[in-house]
Amino acid sequence: MKTLVVCSGGLDSVSLAHITAADGALSRLVSFDYGQRHRKELDFAAHCARRLAVPHHIIDMRGIGAALTGSALTDDLDVPDGHYAEDTMRITVVPNRNAIMLTIAYGIAAAQGDGAVAAAVHGGDHFIYPDCRPGFTEAFDRMQRAALDGYAEVALLTPFVRQSKAEIVRAGAAVATPFALTWSCYKGGAQHCGRCGTCVERREAFDLAGIPDPTEYADPDFWRQAIAAKAQA
Repeated sequence: MKTLVVCSGGLDSVSLAHITAADGALSRLVSFDYGQRHRKELDFAAHCARRLAVPHHIIDMRGIGAALTGSALTDDLDVPDGHYAEDTMRITVVPNRNAIMLTIAYGIAAAQGDGAVAAAVHGGDHFIYPDCRPGFTEAFDRMQRAALDGYAEVALLTPFVRQSKAEIVRAGAAVATPFALTWSCYKGGAQHCGRCGTCVERREAFDLAGIPDPTEYADPDFWRQAIAAKAQA
């Protein structure tokens, strides 16, 4: 089944692209520019598409992103440091982001004759991002099947939706995903900051997976302090 992968350029979605390619199902990558401060992630998605020799569609959603105000990913707000926690990372929520992106991805898949859209939402995001939860993905799949009824049959694949980040690292490593060529940091600097929630989560995932982390961090040791602080909270 030809499968479109929604690819941000991050560790999760690039791993999913490599897994899908290893299965012989990858048809194309779709990425979204919604005015995110870490827009450099799109360069890593483009690298992935070239590496896997598939078309890459970058959808310009900057006009829509400008209206989705209140998030540290799109507004001039500080991205919080430390481990993921609902009271701090809620500021990184972009309202309805996945629903909007997946709707567009489904349209492209239907137009291009793909049988599935794959998204790398995972278990670690459930308590912060409502559009990463199984309830959302299952309902969205039903809604899109109704939207395309009689025109196309496109399924939603979310293989990581009940998995941890460490499990994704292991799965990605099994198909030789080049983790150094992925981008996670929400701050979008010259290198991964090592301090924001995504950097801490990334570093911890490699440690739990027992796989060396090739990422260069501006603050490579902060993650241990962040995890200790979360444990004490």
